[in-house]
Amino acid sequence: MPELPFSRRAVLRGLGAAGLVAGLAGCGVPAAYVPEGRREGPDRSGRDQSVAFSNWPLYIDTDEEDESRRPTLAAFTERTGIAVRYTEEINDNDEFFGKISPALMNHQETGHDLVVVSDWMAARFVHLGWAQKMDRSAQSNVSAHLDPQLASPAFDEGRLHTVPWQSGITGIAYNRKALGREIKSVNDLWHPDLAGKVTLFSGLDESFALLMQGDGVDVTRWTESDFHRMCDRVESMVKKKHVRRFTGNDYTSDLSKGDVLACQAYSGDAIQLQADNPDIEFVVPEEGAELWAESLLVPNLARHKANAEALIDFYYDPEVAAELAASVNYVCPVPAAREVLAAAEDKETAELAENPLIFPDEDMRRRLVVARDISSAERRTLARRWNAIVGL
Repeated sequence: MPELPFSRRAVLRGLGAAGLVAGLAGCGVPAAYVPEGRREGPDRSGRDQSVAFSNWPLYIDTDEEDESRRPTLAAFTERTGIAVRYTEEINDNDEFFGKISPALMNHQETGHDLVVVSDWMAARFVHLGWAQKMDRSAQSNVSAHLDPQLASPAFDEGRLHTVPWQSGITGIAYNRKALGREIKSVNDLWHPDLAGKVTLFSGLDESFALLMQGDGVDVTRWTESDFHRMCDRVESMVKKKHVRRFTGNDYTSDLSKGDVLACQAYSGDAIQLQADNPDIEFVVPEEGAELWAESLLVPNLARHKANAEALIDFYYDPEVAAELAASVNYVCPVPAAREVLAAAEDKETAELAENPLIFPDEDMRRRLVVARDISSAERRTLARRWNAIVGL
């Protein structure tokens, strides 16, 4: 299992890079948006068999005897002859956006052919016209095997510019033995016996959907009034000291040590938490939970677009997707990989096929939704309200 030193759905720090782009636009800098016809550059894929792929740390399979070796990447190179320059340089969505946005804004190369960012950040790239449209005719595996529930988010209908790398669920983790009861609903977090023993995510994009679902909101079409009603409830709980604190991925330590009894949590983390402590449970609330993804995209003017598309399609081969899922333990965006794992000779590997936090069953899927993303017009006001509650 990977260690959990940080959140892959990183905390939104103030307005971050979005504020930078908005501010420059207001100061007379040319519009940041790049139309579709100006995003591609000369593709060197044919004469340069390489691809530059940037990802988060601990988010790919590794060789047990040599952690610097990634078996699936090695297999891709052996199959295609394309060498992968793989870097684990994405530690925070906004930090990475700030790093490459000056080049994209000025219509310059970034040095990246393929990157993985959270979908709320991918939405920002798509809205700015900073992600290239992919050639699906060269991606038969993506066309055949992409999870239908992730296939057409509001920010990128038809997934023309992005493809999920891994997916996950934002739900609730709790210590059932220590609490002495079940948690079934988001509203169970506000029960008096949890006073001072609850944590919520500090990141706006990480937190808001699940909390609004607790108010019965359809988060595929939420409104600003829905958001502020949710904030009123959370703010009242903060004033009562019911919420212990707001966290990044350090919630895992709080829960493991018993400092908190219940918290917002990610499904991928829950698998490791349960392995360390069988009293920890992860629940998709009866009102529903957010299904999210972290997605691959090809930035504008990438030098090896075709090679990047080939690498994406390689990971949608169910055999390869199964190998990756068995290593990272997030929700697999390739449902067909389940059959591959189920047929594994190794018992522990085969059992992964039955884990609903890797392959959600139909009952769970009925309660999972992809939330509408926060638009750039909404973000400044909503971030200001949320950050005032969180204390950012």
